[in-house]
Amino acid sequence: MDWRDEGFLLSVTPHGETSARIEVFTGLHGRHAGIVRGGVSRRMAPVLQPGAQLDLAWRARLHDHLGTFTPELMRARAGPVLGDRLALAALSSACALCRYALPERMAYPGLYAASVAMLDSLGQPGWLRDYARWELVLLEETGFGLDLDQCAVTGAREGLAYVSPRTGRAVTEAAAGEFAARLLVLPQALVSDAAFDHVTARAALHLSGHFLHHWLAEAMGRPLPEARARLVAALG
Repeated sequence: MDWRDEGFLLSVTPHGETSARIEVFTGLHGRHAGIVRGGVSRRMAPVLQPGAQLDLAWRARLHDHLGTFTPELMRARAGPVLGDRLALAALSSACALCRYALPERMAYPGLYAASVAMLDSLGQPGWLRDYARWELVLLEETGFGLDLDQCAVTGAREGLAYVSPRTGRAVTEAAAGEFAARLLVLPQALVSDAAFDHVTARAALHLSGHFLHHWLAEAMGRPLPEARARLVAALG
């Protein structure tokens, strides 16, 4: 059995004395693990960095075996953002959330494309908005999407200001009325081109974080990865 695909590195751990076990997120084969012979060598160190875009050849005797990868570096991502603590935290959070949320060997072409675009934007103007929207795509692709298109009460598409923590549906300020204090704030910059700063980013991650914790993590039966908490802390 063998295939060739493109993907980005999620994690790398030593395997034996000279090899490494890696996990990648690929366009056609989803989250996939394999062994890289000589993966702990000095030559492979620049290749096996979190978020690195790789050309991957996978080979195994049988389909359900762990198999081996032969990776070639296409584009590094960790190095260019090493001087940006927040962007580096976002890269780590995205990789950790993909490992956490995605079943092995199941393709998510929409999420993969959104992930590559978001990772490529890290450190560039507007990347915080891209990351915040990416978490909503992750929720959508894993079956926990929010409905931010119209008001759950009136059907209005303008003036959306809150999200129900129970249903994940948007609500206008007028429809929220006296129940506004019980709802989650919907940052306008998530659904428009309004300015997106660190304060807005904290509000956006608070919104998606509620559903990551209460929907996704409860379904998974284990807490979210610490990398996401470190990103939220870095925004603080």
